[in-house]
Amino acid sequence: MTTPGRPDPSARLTRPDLDVLPNYVPGRNPADLARELGLPKAIKLASNEVPYGPLPGVVEAVTEAVVSSHRYPDMGVVALRDALADQYGVAADRIATGCGSVALAEHLVRATCLPGDELLYAWRSFEAYPIIAATSGVTSVQVPNDAGHGHDLAAMAAAVTDRTRMILVCNPNNPTGTSVRRAELDRFLDAVPNDVLVVLDEAYREFVTDPEVPDGLAAYGDRANVVVLRTLSKAWGLAGLRIGFLVGQPAVADAVRKVVTPFSTSLAAQAAALAALTQAEEVRRRSALVVAERERVTELVRKLVPDVPASQANFVWLPLGDRAVDFAKACEARGVIVRPFAGDGVRVTIGTPEENDTFLAAAESALA
Repeated sequence: MTTPGRPDPSARLTRPDLDVLPNYVPGRNPADLARELGLPKAIKLASNEVPYGPLPGVVEAVTEAVVSSHRYPDMGVVALRDALADQYGVAADRIATGCGSVALAEHLVRATCLPGDELLYAWRSFEAYPIIAATSGVTSVQVPNDAGHGHDLAAMAAAVTDRTRMILVCNPNNPTGTSVRRAELDRFLDAVPNDVLVVLDEAYREFVTDPEVPDGLAAYGDRANVVVLRTLSKAWGLAGLRIGFLVGQPAVADAVRKVVTPFSTSLAAQAAALAALTQAEEVRRRSALVVAERERVTELVRKLVPDVPASQANFVWLPLGDRAVDFAKACEARGVIVRPFAGDGVRVTIGTPEENDTFLAAAESALA
């Protein structure tokens, strides 16, 4: 018998289906690991951040914005949407912003799917996708990656049913770094029904060097059922301020803006993004540094793990299977934090040359 006014301890207050839902796993705090190991510092190569600090002008813009932090930000994000429109050559009414591109993926599901509808994506891909599906009450349809750790677009097209409402194509794919090329993506989009939304998640677009990997905005911006997701968290260095955007047809962007949490694009994030967008040339320079290190690390790590796939992102994928967790623990013991995916592999972010050398030494020790 319960006491009046107090909850029944046996009562269920949350959804039982969430018990089996995996938690999103962030990269471990390097300061914690350093203290644990008694090291001056540890290296974090687990979260796909760029290692070069904020872009010029960002800190000053955020500092200035904080003076007005007692006020709500512009909910319409007008100035930033206009700046993004200029930067990418699209109309502002086709843009919606959010708390990173991952939040916009969630908003797109809310805008397109009802409970029981299907969300289709490759697997393994971005670990947030199944979480978004489950919390939105839609059915995940996961299509296994091909032997090269990339999207099997033919199998994905075959998996479309009359319940499919949205398809996520992560290009380059997180965590494997593999990419879909223009010809196969053309065939896939031609095969998908016009009433199914295809979302090209291009969070790592700035690191793509393969000319056969299409820029979704340039190649497919005129398709009514295609939306392109981008983020300023990666190459633009704003991971801590959480700002992403999508480009779709005006009706789709408008629907997303209706379901976005009010004022979720914060005052500081808007100011930082506006400052960052003036630094496109510096972003290209920094991205080139990352790409050069990516190629060097890939070449060297293949001497230890020969089947490392070519990456078009700012990380490399080590398909270690059942050895993934042990490898990550061995790296941590040497002060290097990487991101294991149990039973599949390990994702390693590209850092500075010195950080990468430390990782390579740890990897050699772990796999010797």
